[in-house]
Amino acid sequence: MSDVRQPLQAMAFLAAGAFALVGAAEAASTLPVDLSGYSPQCGVAVQQKESRLRLSWPMDRQEYGQLTLNLTPGEPLIEELGIAPSADGAAAALLRSAEPVYYLTVGTRALAPNNALGDGWTVFFDSPNDRPHRPFLSELARRHVRVTSEGSRATVAVGDLTIGSFRGELLLTVYGGSRLVHLEAVVATEEDQRAILYDAGLHGASPTWRAMAWMDTEGRLQRTPFDPRVDARRLAVRHRALIVEGAQGCVACFPPPHQFYFPVDHTTNHRCVWFGRGHKGLANDRFGFGIAQGPEAGRFVPWVNAPPRSRQRLGCFLLLSRGKAEDALHETLRYTHGDRFPALPGHRTFTSHYHLAVAVTAMEEKAKDRWPLPVPEFVRVFKDMGVNMVHLADFHGDGHPRDPGPLRLPELEALFAECRRLSDADFLLIPGEEISGILGVTAPGKHPGHWMSLFPKPVYWIMQRHPDQPFVEQTERYGNVYRVGSAADMMELLRREVGLGWVAHPRIKASHWTPDSIRHEPYYLADYWLGAAWKAMPADCSRLRLGERALDLLNDMANWGQRKYLPGEVDVFKIDHTHELYGHMNINYLQLDRLPRFDDGWQSVLDTLRAGRFFVTTGEVLITEFTVGGKASGQTLTLPKGGRVEARISLEWTFPLRFAELISGDGRNVYRHRIDLSDTGPFGRRMLSVPIELTGRTWVRFEVWDVAVNGAYTQPVWLTTDR
Repeated sequence: MSDVRQPLQAMAFLAAGAFALVGAAEAASTLPVDLSGYSPQCGVAVQQKESRLRLSWPMDRQEYGQLTLNLTPGEPLIEELGIAPSADGAAAALLRSAEPVYYLTVGTRALAPNNALGDGWTVFFDSPNDRPHRPFLSELARRHVRVTSEGSRATVAVGDLTIGSFRGELLLTVYGGSRLVHLEAVVATEEDQRAILYDAGLHGASPTWRAMAWMDTEGRLQRTPFDPRVDARRLAVRHRALIVEGAQGCVACFPPPHQFYFPVDHTTNHRCVWFGRGHKGLANDRFGFGIAQGPEAGRFVPWVNAPPRSRQRLGCFLLLSRGKAEDALHETLRYTHGDRFPALPGHRTFTSHYHLAVAVTAMEEKAKDRWPLPVPEFVRVFKDMGVNMVHLADFHGDGHPRDPGPLRLPELEALFAECRRLSDADFLLIPGEEISGILGVTAPGKHPGHWMSLFPKPVYWIMQRHPDQPFVEQTERYGNVYRVGSAADMMELLRREVGLGWVAHPRIKASHWTPDSIRHEPYYLADYWLGAAWKAMPADCSRLRLGERALDLLNDMANWGQRKYLPGEVDVFKIDHTHELYGHMNINYLQLDRLPRFDDGWQSVLDTLRAGRFFVTTGEVLITEFTVGGKASGQTLTLPKGGRVEARISLEWTFPLRFAELISGDGRNVYRHRIDLSDTGPFGRRMLSVPIELTGRTWVRFEVWDVAVNGAYTQPVWLTTDR
């Protein structure tokens, strides 16, 4: 497959000649603009005239975005934002006289240096809202302005930006071929132990605005007439977007779809957009609208890490549309495939780690003589999101997992019956458990914390065994029933039933010391121990990739020398259609030609996981092919003499990409080969052919990340040397 590029991206480079660049020395502005890092070859045209700075860039459909900034102190920064029919044509203004604004709630982080990393910041069990905290409103003093370009995009940086003790600058980025304007407050503090929440948006009110619009949690588009005097309100919306509808078109405002949501146990919609005067009790006389991060209270709501001197990138997107609110929302949802994981030939979507109390709920319904049993709401939610397979984690806070049999066995029976009832030709509900670490103990501190179990069929087993009890016995009702009372018992159960286990939330939460402390244990070394799981946890907006805690662990496990893998997990307790589930989701694309039927078992799912034949993504980036020297993830490549091979990667994406990396190791060190993707526009496809030197390496894998910090990663290709 050849390199496929967006036709509009080529237009971006042609458009550069449509404007004459006026240098800072020729401008009459009292605030010089540093253009030393800008090149017209990026396709974004930049003009400076006195105190105005205008950016023009090609969007899709033969239209151009125009952003005019007013650099005069005390005036709204965005003088005009609109859409023009040509590079030098007059723009239809969508908003005027608007000031980018940030609200930063600053609290304290209770550091927990008892994890395997010992860094203190890798923490989940914390609630900064329970300690003193305070909101701050941003202040932008226009002391310096610079324009930089990279690939097919350009950024204006304005400083100094102050939000409480945080200092930095405001970035406004536009992308060739895209309708997006990317706002980022890039700020840092010298103070230690800080945790934050951020809200972002614009202050200002254009006379052409007619309505504020959003989709409610029932899927209905709502409009309210625009009123600049209305008091601020937060809204629970579907798809995270708020739209300003005007006479000339619309501006949609929305957050990065996944980075914006720090980990929580419940995905309850937390009212992530706002509009009106006096948001957070600040700037009472100014109308504004934007995105809102939360929730701000509750059990284990850990907020976002903000270590000292870390440059927090607090992002917000504006999308320009000539149409009505419905059209703007449609354009916005293209970036997340409509909050759906798209079908990919030869793959099936698999998601893991859900505490939905399926068995206990069914037993309670039966006890109330409610027939027929209703279909739980989560089934429709998953199907609407394009999820083919869901791996449960029942009996974790519900049921009786430690019961010797009388209660546990009927609960397992109910779990298997519900999974069978709720599965069909397009959806497989797979029974599973998250197990606390008393199983697998071979020495003090040598247990796996919390771990996930996955068997290829229904298996009845009890989590205790007395010395006089057999390991397995045949029963009339349940067939084989296993009793597990030791690490050896657990190993034998997984071996006999060809099951899999892996660490849940490694290096954090109740597994904060694992798998580091168990990596020499027999059960970890066995081929039925898959490895561990990945989730975007903890949150830190200074990072350009999500879930580095677990991605670093994948590198470490590969360097430890065993073939271990890292599926994605979600780990939430309840799902209904009003929740903001997509923002917390990731998905595993397993290489499967067909979806298993429940009654036939799902051995193929375990075989695919065990073989590493899958990639993990937040949904916006797809890795449709990855080979190194012709070998795919999970396979072994014998390196040729000289160690030089070619990596081939086929990608599809929605948001413009930022970078990719080929990551490799030699058993001790980790090496990163960075691939700059700043020339990409939105909604693209590309085949990368990358020569790479891998002499002395034992494994190599691939990651890719976009400008909204959405991403995807593969499992390793294993490397050997022919001696």
